[in-house]
Order: sequence, then C-alpha cells, then structure tokens
Amino acid sequence: MTRTQVALVGIGKIALDQHVPAITASPDFELAATISRNGQVPGIQAFTDFATFLAERPDIPVVSLCLPPVPRFAYAEAALLAGRHVMLEKPPGATLAEVHELEALAKAKGLTLYATWHSRMAHAVAPAKAWLADKTVRQAHITWREDVRKWHPGQDWVFQPGGMGVFDPGINALSILTEILPKPVHLTKATLEFPENRQTPIAAQLTFSGNVTADFDWRQEGPQTWDIEAQTDKGTLALRMGGNVLEIDGKPAAGENTIMGEYPALYARMADLVHQKGSDVDLAPMVHVADALTLGERRITDAFDF
Repeated sequence: MTRTQVALVGIGKIALDQHVPAITASPDFELAATISRNGQVPGIQAFTDFATFLAERPDIPVVSLCLPPVPRFAYAEAALLAGRHVMLEKPPGATLAEVHELEALAKAKGLTLYATWHSRMAHAVAPAKAWLADKTVRQAHITWREDVRKWHPGQDWVFQPGGMGVFDPGINALSILTEILPKPVHLTKATLEFPENRQTPIAAQLTFSGNVTADFDWRQEGPQTWDIEAQTDKGTLALRMGGNVLEIDGKPAAGENTIMGEYPALYARMADLVHQKGSDVDLAPMVHVADALTLGERRITDAFDF
C-alpha cells in the first residue's frame, strides 16, 4: 500500500522523540519533508522556510505542525490555503478564536483539520471511559507534577505569553478528564502561581463543579506524577502514567506502562479523518485552561530559571 506523504514543521524535542518515530512506523504515512530553522531529520528533505516548502512540494498533502502555540496559526492558515490537510500539536493554538477560524477555513476548503490530544490516546483512557460510563462520580482529583527542566530544557517560550506555563502539561490531564467523565464539568475556582520573573504560571490548583479538583506543578524533581483518581458509587478508579495504566479498587485492570503508543494512535486517527474527509477539533481541554487564566487568583512565587 502506498503511504501518504507528510511534512513535519518544527523539529524540536517532541518532534524527534515522538512524531518522527510514529511516522516512521506508520502504515499510513511517510515522512517526506521537514521545515525548521534549526533541526533536521537525516535522509529527509529539509526546508527552512514554509512558503518555499509549499511552493516546491505541492505533492505533499498533509502537514503536521509541532511549533509552539503562538506562531502556529499563520502556518496552519497558509497550509490550509495551499490545500493541505493539517495536524495541530496540542494545544491547538494560542487562542480559542484562532482555532475556530482554522476550523471554519478547513470546512470551507474541504480539508481535514485535526486538533490532537495525545494523552487521550494513552492505553488506559478508553477502558477508563467505558468503566465510568454507567457510574456516578462522587469525587475526582488530578495530580500532574513534572519537571520542566527535563521536558522543556532551556525552552523559555513556555514562560512567555502564549506559552501556557504549567498548563502545557496540565492540558494533557484536562484532555483525559474531558474524555472520560460521564458528565461535563466547569471551572469554579483557580489559584495560579507565577514566578516573579515569568509571564506564565509554574503551578496551578483548580476546582471544578462535580467535586473535581486538580493540582498542577512544574517543579517536581525525581519521579514524575501523572495521576487521575475518581471515587464513584461503584468503586474507585485510578489512571497512572499519564493515562496509560488503569487501576480499579487498587488493582491493575488495563493498560501498559509506556507512553510510546500515543503518537502512533494520533497518526492512525489522522489517516482515518483524511480518508473520511472529516475533521476533529475538540477544544474542551483548552476551554478549561482559558477559564483558569480568566478566573484564577494570581500569586507571585520565587523566580525560576533553567
């Protein structure tokens, strides 16, 4: 079977760690070009200018964008106007409004736009959703604590306006929460901790309707914590390892202790969407982040430097 050619834009850590291996192993896609000011993939045609790529490679129908959120809109818009299907790394944009605009443009052009949430593809998310479907959630709590120095070494953009700060990883938890809960929730309270020398939060405590709470922190050294726990009328659920391991009443129930299945599943979903001539642009996780930044009490904490 002939694989569809895809271009990868933004060759940084996430592209090299996840996107490139996922595309290489994909039965649906072939990496045909990269666009980046600095990074390259050996053996793959490399461009440093996106307009040049669009002009010289009209044969590549799919563009996957791994850029930071702020510059992403211009690239996505240019790709759609050039007739390319587009994948958006999470979060899908810097603002809700710009993603709505991209969704309308894709629809008008008859193209696929996929706002990806890789954590929803974690091994145990679907089993967790199925288990919760007929239950009443009495209480739920998210603990999402990791080390920004490990996952974004020296990447100051995460602390600049639009970089989202701790919500860059925290939105992964929210993408799982909005996928598995039987009923939607909304934010009622938030406390955001901003380093005195930074523009985005390094920690956040969130309270939602339905007795749901969350604790996000980007300062945890050593073992990382990506847990969601829920107490229901028929037992307790825990998702560990970022949604990849499911425990029911304290016992292993489903999943695998690895995150490496998430991006292959994203590209399989993209292939299905292109084949079906459809789009998938669910902004529910991003709505919670926007609400937190609107509603949150701002507290200043110690300066942070890489």
